[in-house]
Amino acid sequence: MKAVADSVEVFRKALIDPTKAVLDRLTMDNLSYKHSSGTVENKAQFMEALLSKKSDFVSITLTEQKIRIIGASAIVRHNLSAQTNNAGKPGTTNLSVFMMWQKHN
Repeated sequence: MKAVADSVEVFRKALIDPTKAVLDRLTMDNLSYKHSSGTVENKAQFMEALLSKKSDFVSITLTEQKIRIIGASAIVRHNLSAQTNNAGKPGTTNLSVFMMWQKHN
């Protein structure tokens, strides 16, 4: 579970300070990322939104994280509170998040 929690923390930091290399390493080619607005992005769209600051997290706090390991996969649930600056517009968000992680190599 520690490896999954550590990966989630690397991902949290990558949302705040994204780099193409880290985002590429942490996400699968068939990524499906659904926003609270209902918009669904593939991996390329997800990465572009973060790298271009269209989706810009200034700070992120995760609470009440629960991790369940199932074989080579993990289900992660937590609450996310964030300060955002999406496309230059300051805001806040509070979400219940579901993530599916899968171990590769």
